[in-house]
Amino acid sequence: MAIISKYTEDNIKSLDWKEHIRMRPGMYIGKLGDGSSPDDGIYILLKEVLDNSIDEFVMGAGKTIEISISDNCVSVRDYGRGIPLGKVVDVVSKMNTGGKYDTRAFKKSVGLNGVGTKAVNALSSEFKVESTRDGKIKSVTFNMGELKSDEPISDSTRRKGTKVFFKPDNTIFKNFKYRVEYVSKMLKYYVYLNPGLTIVFNGEKFVSENGLKDLLQDNNDFEKLLYPIIHLKGNDIEIAITHSKVQYSEEYYSFVNGQHTTQGGTHQSAFRESLVRTIRDFFGKPYDSSDIRKSIIASISIKVMEPVFESQTKTKLGSTEMGDQLGSVRSYINDFVGKHLDNFLHKNPEIAEAIQKKIVQAEKERKELSGIRKLARDRAKKSNLHNKKLRDCRVHLNDMNKENRLDSTLFITEGDSASGSITKSRNVNTQAVFSLRGKPLNSFSMTKKIVYENEEFNLLQAALNIEDSIEYLRYNNIVIATDADVDGMHIRLLLITFFLQFFPELIKEGHLFILQTPLFRVRNRKETLYCYSEHERVEAIEKLGSKSEITRFKGLGEISPNEFKNFIGETMRLDPVMLDENHSIEEMLSFYMGKNTPDRQKFIIENLKVELDKVE
Repeated sequence: MAIISKYTEDNIKSLDWKEHIRMRPGMYIGKLGDGSSPDDGIYILLKEVLDNSIDEFVMGAGKTIEISISDNCVSVRDYGRGIPLGKVVDVVSKMNTGGKYDTRAFKKSVGLNGVGTKAVNALSSEFKVESTRDGKIKSVTFNMGELKSDEPISDSTRRKGTKVFFKPDNTIFKNFKYRVEYVSKMLKYYVYLNPGLTIVFNGEKFVSENGLKDLLQDNNDFEKLLYPIIHLKGNDIEIAITHSKVQYSEEYYSFVNGQHTTQGGTHQSAFRESLVRTIRDFFGKPYDSSDIRKSIIASISIKVMEPVFESQTKTKLGSTEMGDQLGSVRSYINDFVGKHLDNFLHKNPEIAEAIQKKIVQAEKERKELSGIRKLARDRAKKSNLHNKKLRDCRVHLNDMNKENRLDSTLFITEGDSASGSITKSRNVNTQAVFSLRGKPLNSFSMTKKIVYENEEFNLLQAALNIEDSIEYLRYNNIVIATDADVDGMHIRLLLITFFLQFFPELIKEGHLFILQTPLFRVRNRKETLYCYSEHERVEAIEKLGSKSEITRFKGLGEISPNEFKNFIGETMRLDPVMLDENHSIEEMLSFYMGKNTPDRQKFIIENLKVELDKVE
């Protein structure tokens, strides 16, 4: 007989604004994370505060923003109009409250949901706001959304503007750390989109004179570009376009009202379509769309009156209307590209000729590979049916929709024991496993043909769904999980080479990681500690006593599934794979994977000596 639970007035609960945010943070900032991924929550908190300062600049108030991050404490100071002093508490602690609901004060701002700073407030162990205007200052302080100090309005000689200080709550963001590389990249995007704006971050100044043109130039080796960047600007729209000589897939940077829409949306789709249509019309030939867009590197930024995003973190535009009687997003972009790109190509025949040659070459390569690609796709489908290489997660088993991408992770591992342990201990809803058979091929200097001819590469490409573009990448996090020994390190390097050679945008956009697994387990009868370094091992022995049992893990396969749950769950440690801006991809691959063995030996010896000196 089934037991029926009581359902009375006592079961009805009402949460205030801060309790709801703290209980369901993912609804407001996406995933939590520890700062190893660029879309982790701590960066969303910074972005939510920074967006308000950017909106001030857009409205013509304040040309400089100062940001500092130290000991995981964040400070953002702008020189805008300042929050109206009588409303400072309301703006940061009352839902659906803010100036952006009044379009007389904010026209085309990033967000209109009135949630941003409230989420930062609720999810911070300390949150302080100071607003200065009209010779007066107002200061308020909160702890986890609870008002602790409400200072009266007083006289001030400070420059007008707003200063926000916050420290993310470490009970929500476990073991978090702000990574300077991710913050710097975010700030660069802000200045690219706002020429004339200066952002100072921990003493380093970020500015841009040429907007999206600077973005493409700074993110690519100029010598590897097929032709000078095409830069087009209009009312509420800006576009930059070029093609790469060495890259295979499509690469896009898209923005709406200053927000980096990493998942694209209406505007990015419209741009891709209008580009193809314009090129076909200009040359009067029905070129295949994949040939036109192959190796393209482009950026588009639009401004919409009231943007509708498909998630709270605003990574994909869902709007179809521009506002201001400009019509639909699709038609507006199509008209702009059709007119201005066509005009540019007529005025610059040498660039038009370079584009056509690129298209013809892409068409030739596609036809040469057509048979191989068909066999490769068939092989990938057959392999997936028999579940030989990929053990997928439930969000993808029956769904190719990339809306689930933010929640999904693919572990790439080697060997039956290691892949077996991860498969048994993973979260089957969001974590998938791809099993390698031995060491992958060194793909340095090889052409895309090898991706289809090599079974491992072909099936990995199919699992990720990135054959022509990473727009429909199925997993937000791609994690290389190999043993922490020489062979494991070699496999990591070979996989990184594969992604750099054929899909560098995966790394540029922060999707590739290395899984850190413990080297030691130290335990006594009461407690078990896992140590990721010799230093942590020493600390664990000091804490648990010298008679503790110490186990050295030689490989992932030695870690039982029950233990593995500790390392790929909420406390998972990931090291992001990042590009060194001081060296081109070609230079790095040539040095580390080329035939210059003596140079590498010298590099290893010198750096090993440095590391040994550190230990001593």
